[in-house]
Amino acid sequence: MEIEHVALLARLELSDEEKILFSKQVGSIIDYIDKLDKLNTSDIEPTAHVLPLKNVFREDKLNPSLPREKALQNAPGKNDNFFRVPKIIE
Repeated sequence: MEIEHVALLARLELSDEEKILFSKQVGSIIDYIDKLDKLNTSDIEPTAHVLPLKNVFREDKLNPSLPREKALQNAPGKNDNFFRVPKIIE
């Protein structure tokens, strides 16, 4: 029985009632897949999403960095030209 094999692979213990229930459910799924298999999809392009979405990226431009003084002006702790952070030792 396929359900017992799948349950064994998934390390599941199924009761007899669950085996019967899942067998019917898997049968329904396979019947639905058979219906889909009969559809003519030759004119349909493969897609990754059901909606016509595409990523919109901005152009990658080189911009000047934030000046060091401005980056450090609101830092709670600084040491010369660097951020001061708590010492972390494990």
